[in-house]
Amino acid sequence: MSIITLLKYREQIIMKLNNHVFKGHRALLGSKYVTYGELELMTRVDLFKASLNGFDWGNSSKGSTQLAFAMLNQLKGEEIAHKYASIFRDAVVKNFQSRDWVYSAVELLKWVELNCEIEKPKKLKPANRQLAKKKTNKPKTKSNVVKEICQELNITQKNLAEILEIPEGTVSSWAVKNEIPRLGKKAIEFYIINVKNQKIVDSYKSFKDLLEAC
Repeated sequence: MSIITLLKYREQIIMKLNNHVFKGHRALLGSKYVTYGELELMTRVDLFKASLNGFDWGNSSKGSTQLAFAMLNQLKGEEIAHKYASIFRDAVVKNFQSRDWVYSAVELLKWVELNCEIEKPKKLKPANRQLAKKKTNKPKTKSNVVKEICQELNITQKNLAEILEIPEGTVSSWAVKNEIPRLGKKAIEFYIINVKNQKIVDSYKSFKDLLEAC
């Protein structure tokens, strides 16, 4: 099993072990409670006022819309929550038909990844036409993210492939496209952290040996 696959499973396991789940409960008398990580989920009516009477689920009511917003806001922030609250309500919250339900953070993040478009920051336009002409006349050299990482770690692309336990052709493909997939970035970040931690351990051992020699 490659390090990328292991990281994917590790990310999901950590979130589950840390109680990263939404839980809903409807009492016999009709009161409704929703928690996240065993703590009460805030309605956030200060940001979004669909319902002032709390949460609901299993329908398209204002309470269900408020719940959809609160869940999205908890993990992805206000902008995504405002934009996709109604869509998330109809796709997910409306399907919570039982008195008690559980919905994991992993499931929510996966839904966002598949259904939400994250807007990229817009590029600033040149102040005037003359400045625009000057910029277009100069050839732009775009840096390569794979080469930069290899230079920073003082390794080759072949070494990087061996570290990640993936084919060398995959790394070469990243270099050609000048793009590394999300799990690839996670694996590289994980490796860099391990290298830094190892340096700290080695430095501590050297310091300890120096003290013992005195």
